[in-house]
Amino acid sequence: MTAMWRRVTLDVHLDHPPARVFPYFADPGTWHDWAPAVELRRRVGDGPPSVGSRWTAVDHIIGPFRVHFEDVLEVVEPDERVVWHSTSPWNSRVEYACSAEDRGTRVHADYGGDVAGWLRLVALLPTFVLARILMRDFRGLQRLLDAEDARAGAVAEPA
Repeated sequence: MTAMWRRVTLDVHLDHPPARVFPYFADPGTWHDWAPAVELRRRVGDGPPSVGSRWTAVDHIIGPFRVHFEDVLEVVEPDERVVWHSTSPWNSRVEYACSAEDRGTRVHADYGGDVAGWLRLVALLPTFVLARILMRDFRGLQRLLDAEDARAGAVAEPA
């Protein structure tokens, strides 16, 4: 089975400022907390993350199926933009661009890749279905940030 090019773009508003939102996109170690398909991201190597840093990755796709690959940090502009490359079989690039909007953040997410192997079956899904699947990540991040705010508010309020 040959590879299949797919691209999905999303524009999403999150009710938190870029300084709160961006660190989650830039740190794969947090992704399993808010992105349902993420099973594992583990840093390869030592030192602070920088362009070229790699993470061993496992995503849980459908039923018992898991995908093993690496994520590589390609671009990081703090609080504004981060770009990741995922190796085969995803063969993809995702860019998260964050900008302040009202009291929150507008996130432009651009997913594109030449999906290979059996994952090509996932790539055959209509774009609106893929977008709905990817939106689960943003709903998860919104819930996580809201929960952090609630915990901080509970701590700040006198008993």
